This record gives sequence, structure tokens and C-alpha cells, in this order.
Amino acid sequence: MPETITTYEDVLNMLDSFLREPTAFWNGFYEDREKGIPFFENLPDENLVAYFERGLLDPGKVLELGCGPGRNAIYLAQKGCSVDAVDLSQEALTWGKERAQEKNVQVNFIQSNMFDLKIEEAEYDLVYDSGCFHHIAPHRRIHYLETVNKALKPGGAYSITCFVEGGELGGAALSDYEVYRQGSLMGGLGFTEEKLRTIFKEFELVELRKMKKTDKAFGVKGLWTGMFKKR
Repeated sequence: MPETITTYEDVLNMLDSFLREPTAFWNGFYEDREKGIPFFENLPDENLVAYFERGLLDPGKVLELGCGPGRNAIYLAQKGCSVDAVDLSQEALTWGKERAQEKNVQVNFIQSNMFDLKIEEAEYDLVYDSGCFHHIAPHRRIHYLETVNKALKPGGAYSITCFVEGGELGGAALSDYEVYRQGSLMGGLGFTEEKLRTIFKEFELVELRKMKKTDKAFGVKGLWTGMFKKR
């Protein structure tokens, strides 16, 4: 009886099956490296660079969720961090490993669903998420927050980039209930400042702003950037 629900985890997995893009989708997404996706360029997020330049971050142990081809993980390693970089797509990780080798840095790339990770309590100084969160369905959000909270040391930093609601890059303007009425994340959920403050209310807010457009790092319109600290 593979579709019989007997546990809470069964409910989550059932909802995942309706809303989550399968691993094959993400492998196909990263297979063509020349298709002109803005974040395929091997540059770190402008906000991440700014955090180091302003002294908001120091070298430490980092967990990156949804690392893709490794552009931020590589930058963090270059800044002296020990980096565990997680992604569902083996294609993305293969690309990331090639990039890390070219830059002569060490990154521990991990192929996994983030919800299957075995994380030690208070293991990381920073959890970084560039574009993963807006693909997390609402029913997984509690688990996501629990994972981030467990991973971080007291006072550790959590940083995010995600879609602005109705922004230039997309950002579906759906309530959490509407996700299930539509049966889709519509390519990625968009967020308002108020909604982000509500979701991450258990963390101390350091900064929440829109990404700045720049050619010196990855900087485009249509994304929120935020930094929070574990209380």
C-alpha cells in the first residue's frame, strides 16, 4: 500500500509529490550550461560580498542550501570558510566541482534533498540560501526553519536571496493557501517584506533589502536579500 498515509511524514511526502520539481527536472535544468541563465555566471551574490566587506561575516563553517554550480560556495571557500554545499542536482554539483578545481579551492559538495541531511546541532556559523527558499512549498517551511535553526550556532547567521513578489524575475503572488488551490508554485514563490519578516520572526533581523544591480558580482533586480541571526 505505497499510497497509504499513516504518519505525518507520509503527508509531507504526498504533498511533495504534487508540488516539488523532481531531481530529473533540476538535472535537465543544469545540463545545458550555455543557455544564458543569469545566475549561471560564476560570480558570488553582491550581498554576500558586501557582508564580508562590511565585517558582518567572518570566515567560519558554512552550510549552503541549494548551491547550484557552486558560485557562492567557491567564493566562501576563497574567503577562508569551510563549506558544505548541498544540492539535489548531480549535474549542478559536477559543474561546481569543476569550478572549484579551476579556482583551486576545497568545497564539500553534497548531493541530497536538504530535508534528508544529517546535521549536528549548532554545527555552522552561517547557513546561506541563494534561490532555494522560494522553491520550498509552504508545507515544508516549518521543517526548513527547523533545519536552519538546528544547523546554526547561537549567534550564527542565516542569509537568503529570494524572489520579490511580482518582481522582474517572476515571484508568484500567491498566498500559501493558493499554492494548494493552484497545485503549483508557479515557478517560484514571491515574497513581500512583511511576509519575510513574519516567516523569520524567531531570528534577529540584521538587514533586509532588495539586491543591488551590479556587474562586479551577481546583482540583479527582482530579488530580496536578507541576513538574520540565531538568537
